[in-house]
Amino acid sequence: MEGNVGLLAALQSLRHHLEPDLFPLAIGDVAADRRALKELRGQLDDYLLPRLAAIDAPLLAVVGGSTGAGKSTLVNSLVGESVTEPGVLRPTTLAPTLVANPADSAWFTSTNILPGLPRVTGDGRGEPGTLRIATADLLPPGLALLDAPDIDSVVIANRELAAQLLAAADLWLFVTTAARYADEVPWSFLRTARERSTALAVILQRAPSEARAPVTADLTRLLRENGLGGTPLFVVSELELPSEHARLPAQAVQPIATWLAGLSADARSRSAVVRRTLTGALDSLGTRVPALADRVDRQRAGIAELRAVAERAYDSGMSAFDEGMRDGLLLRGEVLARWQDFVGTGDLMRSLESRIGWLRDRLTAVFTGRPAPAKELRTALESGIESLVRASADGAAERAVESWLAMPAGRDLLERSGVRISGRLGRASPDLQSRAATAVRAWQGYVLDLVRSEGADRRTTARAASFGVNSLGLLLMLAVFTSTGGITGIEIGIAGGTTVLSQKLLEAIFGDQAVRTLTQNAREDLRHRVREIFDLEQARFTSLIDGLGPADDTAARLREVVKAVQERGAL
Repeated sequence: MEGNVGLLAALQSLRHHLEPDLFPLAIGDVAADRRALKELRGQLDDYLLPRLAAIDAPLLAVVGGSTGAGKSTLVNSLVGESVTEPGVLRPTTLAPTLVANPADSAWFTSTNILPGLPRVTGDGRGEPGTLRIATADLLPPGLALLDAPDIDSVVIANRELAAQLLAAADLWLFVTTAARYADEVPWSFLRTARERSTALAVILQRAPSEARAPVTADLTRLLRENGLGGTPLFVVSELELPSEHARLPAQAVQPIATWLAGLSADARSRSAVVRRTLTGALDSLGTRVPALADRVDRQRAGIAELRAVAERAYDSGMSAFDEGMRDGLLLRGEVLARWQDFVGTGDLMRSLESRIGWLRDRLTAVFTGRPAPAKELRTALESGIESLVRASADGAAERAVESWLAMPAGRDLLERSGVRISGRLGRASPDLQSRAATAVRAWQGYVLDLVRSEGADRRTTARAASFGVNSLGLLLMLAVFTSTGGITGIEIGIAGGTTVLSQKLLEAIFGDQAVRTLTQNAREDLRHRVREIFDLEQARFTSLIDGLGPADDTAARLREVVKAVQERGAL
């Protein structure tokens, strides 16, 4: 089959894009998404890639069906040896057994197909999770039979392995019985075979002689109604066997053996089986991969929403800090008391409308003669800002955790993170206080630099020098908090007077426009420093998401590569 090199490369590229954990979180029907991904990976690894790499390799016919359908007995009867172990205990087939002609054993002993299953050779049962390889001289070269676990096994791992083996087959030999041929579970698999154009034969076992004709007719009808008309159907009559380990008489399975021998012996027939199943599997990628890409988009959107929720929580925290700067609450309590110590009250507060020059002269004496209250005011203001940062950060953390817990993906992520981490996320980090203190002190230094720079102008140097950089810096810091919203009663006059007094004096020294610019710069610098703190706090949440799930372009890549597969998929 010339031209398959490009198709093989396209399939290898597709497999590469399916390698990461594409569905890490509980977003949408994540169980179905993960199952679809696992099935797609499995069919690529177990069938499509190895079959395209060795198109003339022996056929693999997987014998599958329901519990107790007699799959192992059928395999033993077809090869004329007891290579698998039937029995009354269910599930009987604990590990799959592959039977091949000795001439083909090297192909199947290697990991050309089903590379994820370790090989076991020799007599006895294989261990669960392994693939036992047996040989039989009566089985014609070019064909192997694989006895699969029950498709309706009570053991979940067995059901999943049965589905995996069927997806790796060139040909399905689907075994059912006269009592169970209408069960829904087998028909769900048969419909999958139809959808993927898998080569298929159905074997009806244990058909009582009196019911053979009507049961066969009804099964033929069901095959036709499910789009499987023309499927080879073999009927094995109900026979009395001396024991569970006995094989069926050779004449009972001779039609099946003859049909299989014809497939293996005739290169054209064998090629037709391979082409049909391979083409069907490739065609199915045209719907399965785009559907998976849509699910990848949904996973990425869900992860992006988790990130956006955390970002919104800390945006709200920043808004809370901004409101704390505007509402005047920082000018209450300790800051207010230290301000009163700093400038005094009474006559001074009643003289706000008096001549600014007189006020400047009076305050100059206060500023130059009382350094301790200035330090105490600065410390109180620093403490107040730190408390505001902490309260805003705590609120943001609480909102982020509550929002995540309200989302299945968020709950999943927090549970995956463990109690130790998730328990700490609902409040600010332990080192926030020290980082806030560092940021506020740096901001205070920046404000002093602003005042120092503005005071260097010749027109203001003398006036600024009469008050000192530290004192004017304190007044500018207070001016940042200029609104009195949220304060009631007598505190309106006191706190309002604090900010008005600060602003009036600054305007007298620097001018109206300069004070507005200074105040704006000081406010924005403080907000910038607090935003940096909040970004670090927010990173505690977003770091749990970073690197999680598929890359941004995964869905687009999947769509592109399946298009390339379809363009090169003509066999």
